[in-house]
Amino acid sequence: MYVCICNQVSDRDIKASIQEGATTMRALYKEHNIGSQCGKCCQCAKKVLNNELLKIAETQFQVA
Repeated sequence: MYVCICNQVSDRDIKASIQEGATTMRALYKEHNIGSQCGKCCQCAKKVLNNELLKIAETQFQVA
């Protein structure tokens, strides 16, 4: 699914960036220019970011 149509950024792109270490919207902006055009993608991108970070935190908690 496309999150940012202006810059052709999909949820897969965002998830890949998070797996590579992106943990903030600023990091996603630097890598993908999310929110640099119309800004309508920011809310959806933030949801994807938060969900992925929660998944990572849950797996780390279960391992520990």
